[in-house]
Amino acid sequence: MGSTLKYLSILVLVFLVVDSANGQGLKLGFYAKSCPKAESIIHKTVASYVSFNPTFPAALLRMHFHDCFVRGCDGSVLLNSTSTNQTEKAAIPNLSLRGFSIIDAAKAAIEKECPGVVSCADILALSARDSVAMIKGPWWNVPTGRRDGRVSTIGDAFIHLPPPFFNVTQLKASFASKGLDAKDLAVLSGGHTIGIANCAGFSQRLYNFTGKGDTDPTLDSEYVPRLKSKCKPNDFVTTAEMDPGSFKTFDSSYYKLVAKRRGLFTSDAALLNDPETKAYVRSQASNNGPTFFKDFAVSMEKMNTIEVLTGNDGEIRKHCAFIN
Repeated sequence: MGSTLKYLSILVLVFLVVDSANGQGLKLGFYAKSCPKAESIIHKTVASYVSFNPTFPAALLRMHFHDCFVRGCDGSVLLNSTSTNQTEKAAIPNLSLRGFSIIDAAKAAIEKECPGVVSCADILALSARDSVAMIKGPWWNVPTGRRDGRVSTIGDAFIHLPPPFFNVTQLKASFASKGLDAKDLAVLSGGHTIGIANCAGFSQRLYNFTGKGDTDPTLDSEYVPRLKSKCKPNDFVTTAEMDPGSFKTFDSSYYKLVAKRRGLFTSDAALLNDPETKAYVRSQASNNGPTFFKDFAVSMEKMNTIEVLTGNDGEIRKHCAFIN
């Protein structure tokens, strides 16, 4: 009997250690006692912005992704450049990020309620989740307790953010480096169901794919004229809807576009070049995305714990754009 109790005690201890490692110091309701109104303040702030501009969820989701893929989900993407350091914000992939004012507004409101308690990294993670849910998207758990990073450099953004011209091998390697697998790649790419893209991000596919003035053969030839009518050569201003017709609504129609070879980016088309990602695209496209919302929630829960800072690491910024 004694040996059995000893075994059970060890087993419980093992489970606790494993759970702690997976959670990385995060937990649901981290601010329940220290700042009980934090999550409702964030929700109300986000709702006030999304109500007059339904494109903000796409912006916040993208910002959250760009944050987590560079130095982990530590709010480093929010930091402004200084006279001695160019931050992630200054990197070309981040120049088109929007929604910083939402994070700043939520932070200001929370600081009035409980100063120096809630991190900017948590505010961004919660804002992305809440905003997507506001446009009929899925809800996922966001355990909190992240700390804000004190380091942000332009070079890190170039190194770690997968660009829109990556092939599927490069994309899988990029995601694998963050603990995400091929299914996560296919699922999180579905975030392209909302938002807009700058023509410059895919114009090479229209006008000069191999340097000979040609068009990407993997792009639906019947779709090309429509894109060319909207995006002219060397157009760095015009934008196009990622998911025409429902770019303000979170749904599974992105996969139907990719299956028809109408994804805007090379990275979208690349999903058809790998057996696992292709199978996922086909399954969601043919059955109106039967598991997409559930899968997206699971993958987001994995992504929002990438390389987080907890405990005494990092800091709690007073203003999200500046280290203390």
